[in-house]
Amino acid sequence: MPKASTKSVVATPKPVDEKITINLGCVDLGQIDLLVQEGFYANRTDLIRTAIRNQLVAHGEHVRQVVARKTLSLGIQHITKAELEALQDAGRKLDIRVLGLATIDPAVSPELALATIESLTVLGALHASPAVKAALSKRIR
Repeated sequence: MPKASTKSVVATPKPVDEKITINLGCVDLGQIDLLVQEGFYANRTDLIRTAIRNQLVAHGEHVRQVVARKTLSLGIQHITKAELEALQDAGRKLDIRVLGLATIDPAVSPELALATIESLTVLGALHASPAVKAALSKRIR
């Protein structure tokens, strides 16, 4: 009979959509509404997301070059309490550079974050406790 696995699985936070606000002129907004009304898009958000994705595809090669040049992690980077404790024990610090979503485990204290995170650059979104964000505020670029 095969043994049951005793591996523990750590859940990685699921990325959520970030809300942004944009200002559009009345003519642009009217044209968007017309395209929605004519059935080209389900709603304004659908058109705006599609337009943004098309621009990101058009500039994709440049984005890839910059990610490589700036040594950014692309996607989601989750920093756990255990990782930071191991770094602290080793006397090392992180320079976190993410294009996408960076999350810091809610169990991470401001003191642990300060002791182990040298700098934090996030192009996208940072999810961390308000206390950790406040503690790292001078290290966030």
